[in-house]
Amino acid sequence: MAQVLGPLYPRGRPGRSSWFLASDQCSSGRYGHLGSEPADGRPLSLPLPLSKRLQKELLALQNDPPPGMTLNEKSVQNSITQWIVDMEGAPGTLYEGEKFQLLFKFSSRYPFDSPQVMFTGENIPVHPHVYSNGHICLSILTEDWSPALSVQSVCLSIISMLSSCKEKRRPPDNSFYVRTCNKNPKKTKWWYHDVFFSTFKCKKVTPFVFRDLWI
Repeated sequence: MAQVLGPLYPRGRPGRSSWFLASDQCSSGRYGHLGSEPADGRPLSLPLPLSKRLQKELLALQNDPPPGMTLNEKSVQNSITQWIVDMEGAPGTLYEGEKFQLLFKFSSRYPFDSPQVMFTGENIPVHPHVYSNGHICLSILTEDWSPALSVQSVCLSIISMLSSCKEKRRPPDNSFYVRTCNKNPKKTKWWYHDVFFSTFKCKKVTPFVFRDLWI
């Protein structure tokens, strides 16, 4: 399928600026599946290493959740490859007391492939790196992802990103991006550069690594 081309737009992200080019090369998979399925419509079975990794991370999130984060247990009743994490804005920040939801979707290549992560639900945080459709501009969700990272790592990075915000506003390219992007944020082609643009400076968010989650 042909790629949808358009001008490169500067975007901010913690530690770098970025550029995006919307693409429709791939469509997102069905909820609850692994992103693809056989021709007869039956969902793919989970590889054992993936199942073990997800179960370990699920227990870690239940037993030791990051501050303000709670696993929505109803979301994992039907499929372990799609989670919803309830989030509350940290005290003393612009988002104090606000409630959000994060959607995590895992492919069959996880943890070598990063999870699909986005805000969902009725309340999407107003932030320079969060689009109104819930997509998040954060490099650890794409090129800076490592199998040593985890759901907890992502949650802590997003908490840090929101907590360091000094002004509530949408990305400058929000309207264009929301009109042209794929529903799956991982299908957007992002380019990150180690320079700042004066219109949207931001602090670096350091990934949090939980190395004991290795299989």
